[in-house]
Amino acid sequence: MASRLSILHPRGDMGLGDNPFGKDVANLELFRAMARHGGFEQVDILSVVPVNQAHLHEAMIAGTASTTQVVPGSALNQGPPKAAGTLLRGQADLQDLAWLRRITVGDRAYSLMGLVHTLAPPAIRQTIAMALAAPIHPWDAIICTSPSVRDAVTQMFEGWGDFLAERTGGAPPPWPHLPVVPLGVDGQRFADFADRPEARAKVRAELGLKDADVLVLWVGRLSFFEKAYPQAMFQAVQRAAGTAGVRLHFAMAGWFPGPADRGRYEEAAKAHAPDVPVHFLDGNDRTLLGELWAGADIFLSLVDNIQETFGITPIEAMAAGLPVVASDWDGYRSTVRDGVEGFLIPTLGGPRSGLGTTMIVRHLFQVASYQSYVGEVSQHTAVHVGRAAEAIAALASSPDLRRTMGAAGRERIRTAFDWSVVAPQYAALAEELGDIRRASLDPVVRSKADPVRGDPFVAFAGFPTHVLTPDTRLAATPGAKGDDVRNLTAALDTAFNGLRATLEECAEALDLLASGQARSAREVLIAFPVERRRVVEMGLAWMAKLGLIDWLV
Repeated sequence: MASRLSILHPRGDMGLGDNPFGKDVANLELFRAMARHGGFEQVDILSVVPVNQAHLHEAMIAGTASTTQVVPGSALNQGPPKAAGTLLRGQADLQDLAWLRRITVGDRAYSLMGLVHTLAPPAIRQTIAMALAAPIHPWDAIICTSPSVRDAVTQMFEGWGDFLAERTGGAPPPWPHLPVVPLGVDGQRFADFADRPEARAKVRAELGLKDADVLVLWVGRLSFFEKAYPQAMFQAVQRAAGTAGVRLHFAMAGWFPGPADRGRYEEAAKAHAPDVPVHFLDGNDRTLLGELWAGADIFLSLVDNIQETFGITPIEAMAAGLPVVASDWDGYRSTVRDGVEGFLIPTLGGPRSGLGTTMIVRHLFQVASYQSYVGEVSQHTAVHVGRAAEAIAALASSPDLRRTMGAAGRERIRTAFDWSVVAPQYAALAEELGDIRRASLDPVVRSKADPVRGDPFVAFAGFPTHVLTPDTRLAATPGAKGDDVRNLTAALDTAFNGLRATLEECAEALDLLASGQARSAREVLIAFPVERRRVVEMGLAWMAKLGLIDWLV
C-alpha cells in the first residue's frame, strides 16, 4: 500500500462556513478520512494560499489515534504528488492538472484522481468531457460515487469519443479509469448525536411533539431549484397522517438560497400539508441539527433533481439509526435498500420528446440560468406520492419496524459506508492506478504544452515586432546604470515582481550591458547561475519596458 498521498485543496482552509454545499461537506469529510483511515504515513495538502501546519493537523486528525503526518504545500509544487504517486482532487476537473504534470514531471510521474459531485451543469459536463482531449491516461481516474454516475459518465464519454473520432477521422481517445467508490460518513459521530434521550426530549418539546407523536425529518439545502420540490413530501406526510393513527410533524432543516424561498415553501406547505405541523429550521445551527438526529423518527428525502448524484444525508440518517424513505434516484438507490433500511419510492422522468433539448439550449444561450434549467427539469420529474405516503404511514404506525430498519441502517453504515471502510477503498484505488502506470509504456508525446492554454509569450509571439531570445542584441540606453534599478520606488515600476530576477540581479545585468561586457541576452545570462537564468531573462524584458535597455542595436 502506498505510504503517501497528495490532496489538492486550493483554498487550504478545512472549515465550513454558513450555507455549505453538499460537495464541500463531502470533500472535507473525505480529506479527513484519508488522513485518519487511509493508512498513509503522510498526506500533503496542496493549496494556493499558505496554511499553518499546526492548524491543518488539528483540523484533519485531532482527537484520533492516527499517526499520519499532515503537511501543507503549494498547489504548483509537483514534488509531493510525484513522491506520493497520486494526486487526489475533490472535483472531476483534471485537464489542467494533466497539462501541468506533463510540462513539469511527465505523464507517468503520478496518477490523478478526481471525484464527480454533480453531472448536471453543462459547464461541468464539458469540463469532465475534456478529459478525453487532455493528456489523461488509464492510470488516472474520475471516481464515480454510484453506478448511476458511472453509467452517465460512460454514456457521455462514448458519445464524445465517437464525435472526436468522426471529427478527426481517427480513433476515440483513451479514457481515464471510472471506478465506483462511494462517499462515506463518520458513523459513530451520528450515532452519538442520535443516542441522547435528553436531546430527543428537548427538541421534541420545543417543536410541540408529544411522546407518541412521530417526527419526520428532512436535512439539506431548501432549494426547489437544485435539490427537490417539496410538494411530494408535503403531500406524502399529509396522506400518511390520515392513515397512520398517530400525529405527524415534518421538520425541514436546511437553508434557503433566496430571500423569497421561505415564503414559497410555507405557501406550498399550507396548500399540500394543511393538517401537519411543518417546521422550517436552521440547518446551519449544528447544535440544533444534532438534536434533530436524536429527536426524529423517520428520515424523508424525495429528491427529484438531476443536480443530485450521490446524496450524503440518507447515509447520515442511517448512521443516526433512522429508517429512510427516499426517492428511487441515482445514488440513493445504491445506499438505501428497499425494504431493508427503509423504502425507495418510484420516480418518473419526463418524456424524450425533444423539449428537454430546448431546456438546455435556453440555458446554454443564457436565456435561462442554470438554476432555472435544473428547476425546470425537476418540475417535470415525478415522485410517487402514494407510495411515499404508504411508506411513511407504515413506519409511523410501527415502532418495531422503525427500530428494525434503523438498526439495519446502522449495520449498513458499519459495513459499507463508514469512512473507516470507504477511505481504504480510495487508498486501494491509488495503489491500483500506480500498478497500471508502472506497467504502461511511455505515451507518445508530440505536444509538450497545452496548445490552447499555453505560454502567452509563445501563443502571442506574433503580436509584437520582435521577441526576446538569447540571441537578441541588447545595450543599455545612454546613461542607464544599475543604480537606476536599485533606486526604483514607483509602485507601477516594480509591480508583478514574482517571476523575474531581484532588483540587485537586474541591476547587475544592466551594468554588464552598460560596461560593454555583454552585448546580447545570452552573454548576460551566462554571467548568472543556471538556476537563475530564466528569471534574469524576464528581468531583461522588464528593464526594456522601463526604457533602461535598447533592443534595436
